[in-house]
Formats: sequence, C-alpha cells, structure tokens
Amino acid sequence: MRNNLVFAVIVAVASLSMSGVETIKETYQTYFASQESDGEVGSDSHRAATPLHASDHEDGGHDNGGHKEGDHHAAGEHHAQHKIVVTNPVSKDVTLTQQYVCQIHSRRHIEICALEGGYLNEIGVGEGQSVKRGQSLFRILPTLLEAKLEADRAEASLAQVEYDNTQSLVQQNIVSPQELKLANAKLAKAMANVKLAQAEMNFADIKAPFDGIVDRLHEQEGSLIEEGAMLTTMSDNSVMWVYFNVPEARYLEYQTALGGGEDQSRLNVQLKLANHKIFEQPGRIGAIEADFDSETGNIAFRADFPNPNGLLRHGQTGTVQIHKIEKDAIVIPQRATFEILAKKYAYVVDADNVVHQREITIKNEKDDIFIIENGLSAGDRIVLEGIRQVRDGERFQFEFVQGEAVLANLKYHAE
Repeated sequence: MRNNLVFAVIVAVASLSMSGVETIKETYQTYFASQESDGEVGSDSHRAATPLHASDHEDGGHDNGGHKEGDHHAAGEHHAQHKIVVTNPVSKDVTLTQQYVCQIHSRRHIEICALEGGYLNEIGVGEGQSVKRGQSLFRILPTLLEAKLEADRAEASLAQVEYDNTQSLVQQNIVSPQELKLANAKLAKAMANVKLAQAEMNFADIKAPFDGIVDRLHEQEGSLIEEGAMLTTMSDNSVMWVYFNVPEARYLEYQTALGGGEDQSRLNVQLKLANHKIFEQPGRIGAIEADFDSETGNIAFRADFPNPNGLLRHGQTGTVQIHKIEKDAIVIPQRATFEILAKKYAYVVDADNVVHQREITIKNEKDDIFIIENGLSAGDRIVLEGIRQVRDGERFQFEFVQGEAVLANLKYHAE
C-alpha cells in the first residue's frame, strides 16, 4: 500500500505546474518523516530517491504535458538558432516560358501524280534531291500522245480549209451565211482538240511546281503506270509550319499579350529540337485555328520558322517554347508562402513589426518564384525565413534583406 501511495504522489508531482512542486515536496517529506517515526519506512535507498525525483521536476528534466520553465528556456535557445528574415516583393519585368509538344510541317507538301497513264520512260531526279521550279521530274512515254496530237493538228488544218472555201462561196452568194457559221464552229472545235492534245503531251512531262525537296520514288523507270498514280511527294521547306495545342487559359493570356492584333513583340517563340538544342531561327505565331477541341479544351496554334539551311524537314517533332514578358510583375520567392486548404498565404509585417496573415493570388510561377496577381505590392514586407516561428498578430524581431538580393540568389531571378 505504501508503494502505491508513493507512486501516486510521484504522478501527481509530474502532472502539476512548477508552482505546486514545492508544496508537494513538503507534504511528501512530512509523510516520510511521520512514517519513519512510526517505523514503517523501508530502505534508505527508497528515501534517498524521493527528493531526487522532485528536484528533476524543478529543473524541467521531464515534460508530461505541461510547459515547464526548462522547456521555455530550451525553446528560447531553439528560436535563437533560427533567425527570422523579412524581405519585400520586387516589381520586375519577368520572362515566363511555356512549352508545348509540336509537329513540324513543310509550308507546302504535295503529292506528284501521273495525269496520264503509260510507260514511265524517264526519271530525272533522285530521292531526297533538291529541285528548282520547272525542272523535269518524270517523263511518260509520249508515243500515243504524239500521234494523237498530229491527228488533231491535221483535223484543224482540214477545218481551216473548209472554212476558207465556205467563206469564198458566201461572198459569191452560192451558199448561205449559215454554212459559214457552221464551218467556223468546226474550225474552233478542231483547234480546241489541238490544245487539249498539247496539254496531254505536257502532262507526260511532269515538272516541279516549286523549289523543294523530292521524297521517296514510288515507281521505277519502265513501270506501266495508271492515270492518277502517285510517283513521289515534294516539300517546300523554306518556311516550316509548326503546330501545337494550347489550353484555353494560355490562349487568353497570349491574346492579351498580342493585344488582339499582329503585335508580337511581347511573345518570343523558339523551337527546341529532339536533341534538346534550340533551333537558331526565331519563330512567330502565324495562325490560330477557329475552334477549340471540345474533347480536350485546346486550340491549335501555328508558329512559322524560317528554314534557310534546310535543317528542318517535314514530319519532325519538337517542343515549342513561348517566352512571354510580364511587365512590372510583383515577384516573391515561393518559400515566402504557405498553403491552407488550397489557398496561398504570406505573412505581412506592418509598420509596428506586427505580423498579419494575408491571402494572395498567384498569377504565374517560374521555378522558385511566384508572380503575384493580388494581395501584395512592392511596398509590403513579408516573412521569408522562420514562417513556422511566427503567429498572426505577434510582434517580433527580424533581419531585413532587400528583395533584389534575395532574387539574385535564387535558381531563377527576374531580369
């Protein structure tokens, strides 16, 4: 029973504040003194352990739920090791970059097909070869076409003779003027047939419609080809059209940056190739499709890139980088913020060095900085380091560091 009583007293001492420790000590010592006089005390070692236990609580050696003086002293040392740093938001022009996977297309990419059937008599170009406008690419055996052209020319000559004779007879009033009109119609038809035959002859000689590069050859010399058969494809790679999809929110940002017009000075468009290198020529937004995709919520953009060295080819892939300049943006480090229930906050320090929690709205982010839309201005002071050590409405001591110096040491800084 004595042991249970001793344990109960020790637990009571541990659960009380420092203000009641001395009272319990005195009561406890009086109890043992009375027990010793009655001869009920156990060993000396038991008596010696009791005041040591009490002294431990006086020194703050144990914490069983209350805040002891020793705890406050240790907490003070902990706060001293982590100073609170305050800085200010910075107003800067910031370049933000968004990236989009893209498909690269030639400005003109066409199929070269045979307009007339026959034997492929000649191929005047090799695969992958650059050609000039008007250069002969393929020639279909023109024997039948040449014969048809000669026949049509003969018919035209005959029609001309008939017209001349009829005209002479009309002048002599031998035949009616109606006969002359009929002869004239026959002559016109014959001449049209000659032109058609000549066009068919030209179709047999297939020429390049523009400067470009010839792709794979689908037929070989001597092949019998049908009318409409595809012989090859051809690309004009002088300017490349790069297509990519943009979400609706970004589309609205870009339209604002473009001012709804053709001024693209605030948009810098670059192309990152598959080898992660940046294409040397800058691009510009050439077109925006008329409609959003109802399934994805995206709209297609087209960026135009000059390709003077012919590095880009039809069908390549890459990544479009759009660098958008935010004028006079309010910039803060990301670590100066905290989040509660999906909302961003910062601790703002007033003129009396009292901290206040303030909700902020993030417009954009870049690596380790936030661009603020609402909630902060360049004249504010915000807690940068030691956010866990401050509470809303508290006054505290801090070290102030200029915002420009803070941004200069970040991974990304406003320029």
